[in-house]
Amino acid sequence: MVNMVKSMSMSYLGMMVLLWWLAVVVVAEDVKYKDPKQPVAARVKDLLEKMTMEEKIGQMVQIERISATPDIMKQYFIGSMLSGGGSVPNPQATVVDWINMVNGFQNGSLSTRLGIPMIYGIDAVHGHNNVINATIFPHNVGLGATRDTDLVKRIGAATAAEVRATGIPYAFAPCIAVCRDPRWGRCYESYSEDTKVVQSMTDIILGLQGEIPKGSRLGVPYVAGKDKVAACAKHFVADGGTLMELMKITQWPTNMSC
Repeated sequence: MVNMVKSMSMSYLGMMVLLWWLAVVVVAEDVKYKDPKQPVAARVKDLLEKMTMEEKIGQMVQIERISATPDIMKQYFIGSMLSGGGSVPNPQATVVDWINMVNGFQNGSLSTRLGIPMIYGIDAVHGHNNVINATIFPHNVGLGATRDTDLVKRIGAATAAEVRATGIPYAFAPCIAVCRDPRWGRCYESYSEDTKVVQSMTDIILGLQGEIPKGSRLGVPYVAGKDKVAACAKHFVADGGTLMELMKITQWPTNMSC
C-alpha cells in the first residue's frame, strides 16, 4: 500500500512537472518577440502578427513631450516621443528629473497589452543643450570651420554619454544642412556651404553611435553600447537651400491682417 501511494505521488509529481514545462514552453512561444536570443527577423515577425491596426498606427506616431502623459502613451500605443529645443521637465530640471520623467512615460508604454517600449529622442545639437550643467559645444558652423573630423567624433561621444545619462537613447543630431544663404535663420546649424566639408563632419555619427564593427552589413543600424545613442542625420533633402521660411508664408500674412 505504501509503495502504491509512493508510486502515485511520484506519478502526480511527474505530471505536475510536465504540465509546468509545457506551460513554460507555450508562454515562451507566445512571447517570442521578447526573447533576445531569437533572431531579430523572427521577433519582428512575431510581434507584427500580434499587433492590431491601432497598435501599428500608434507605433508610427511621435509626439512632443509637452503633449504627452503616461496615460496617453498607454491609450494610443505611442511609439516615440521627443523633446525639441527648450522642451524640459521643469526650468531647473536635474539629471534625476529627466530620468524620472522618461521612466514615467516609459512605464505607460510598457503597461500596454504587448508592452512595447517607446523610444525617446531629444535635440542634442551642440551637446546635451536642453539639460542644465551639460557640456555645451560650439554650433555646427563653428565646428565646420575647424575641419577637424576627429574633434567632432569626440564631441559626438561626449554628447552621447550625457544624453544616455538622462535615460534618453536617441539624439536628433547631426544637422547636415548645406547652407546656401547666410540670411537663412538656421545657417548656424550647417557645418559649411561646401558639401565635402559637411560630408566629412558626419563622422560625428561615429561618436554618437560608436564605430561600426568590421564585417557588418551595410545599411544595418548600429549602436555600440549603453553610453551611445541612435543618431539622426537631419532634416529634409535640400535642407539649407531654403528660399523662404514657412513662417513667412503662413504666419506673417496672418499676423499682419490682425
